[in-house]
Amino acid sequence: MRREPNPPARIHMYATPWCGDTRLARRVLDELRIDYVFIDFRNDQAAARYVEQVNNGFRSSPTIVFPDGDILVEPSEEQLRAKVQELQAAGFNLNGGGGEP
Repeated sequence: MRREPNPPARIHMYATPWCGDTRLARRVLDELRIDYVFIDFRNDQAAARYVEQVNNGFRSSPTIVFPDGDILVEPSEEQLRAKVQELQAAGFNLNGGGGEP
């Protein structure tokens, strides 16, 4: 698993809205009422460069950065649910309402 040395306070999802893996990840987080920031890297060059940097030059969607510094790339539903449970068990408050585009 990749790590971010300066993790955000909220989950950041770098993605493209039309991607199937992105729609799955958004559905899971919204279902769980997890607060996250959605960043469409098609229109944000700094975000696109970040995604390429952490993915060896690829623009993998979604690239999800968590408050503990972990980064998941194109996670399965099971991986994403497990990560959310892990963070909640560790005391991270992830509840909100969902990520607005």
